[in-house]
Amino acid sequence: MYQIRDLRLSFPDMVNKPFFGSAPRVEVLKGLSFDLFKGAILGIVGGSGSGKSTLGRAMVRLLEPDAGTIHFDGIDISHADETELRHHRQRFQMIFQDPMSSLNPRHKVGRLIASPLKIHDIANPQKRTSEALEMVGLPQSFATRFPHELSGGQRQRIGIARAIALRPDFILADEIVSGLDVSSQAQVLNLLGNLVSELGLTLAFISHDLSIIRRLCTHVVVLNQGEIAEEGETSALFDNPQTAYSKELLSAIPLPDPNQDWA
Repeated sequence: MYQIRDLRLSFPDMVNKPFFGSAPRVEVLKGLSFDLFKGAILGIVGGSGSGKSTLGRAMVRLLEPDAGTIHFDGIDISHADETELRHHRQRFQMIFQDPMSSLNPRHKVGRLIASPLKIHDIANPQKRTSEALEMVGLPQSFATRFPHELSGGQRQRIGIARAIALRPDFILADEIVSGLDVSSQAQVLNLLGNLVSELGLTLAFISHDLSIIRRLCTHVVVLNQGEIAEEGETSALFDNPQTAYSKELLSAIPLPDPNQDWA
């Protein structure tokens, strides 16, 4: 699904920008290389400022890398322009941490879900919208509600419905349960796991919560200051971390029994 090689990305350092001339650049991703296979659920973890969200946004080409390559399903999208990316954007979608930041508060839920369908000229958007609501466990009456009328967990389900309505191959979920209570977290995570299985999705899940990563993900990439500290299958990494940084992350966060029921 994804082949990423020597990925590098930097941002201008406006704090240290001289009065004249360009700002120096701070490298956030420092030569990342890994593969993400179809059907896998990849956990992207690391401390604050490690580059997790930057990597995710580069994967769905919301950010353009400075160097290196991003191959999606065999196609190099590293420096593709928006015209070239239009077709691919239907195949990879993103669910944001704060659904209110991506949902227009003036639009009703039905319109919010249907909007990307119309952009991509998908036939019968109303039918797709109804199917998406059903898949995320929300009644059809929610199509006539506004985002502010919904709970945090319900809004996040709308974000998921918006993403799956396009029938993508890949979804990036960036800290999507961090603002939810424990019960809503469990519901959203169970839903997401079921959708991955039912729809044959490939998923990248960014989180600081290692207990969620341990339960949900099949593979893990650990980032430390823009570099890959460790990667591998989830069970192997949690049972026998190979780097001091991974061991530090695991020891700092209490991990419950991975077999504990979320329901």
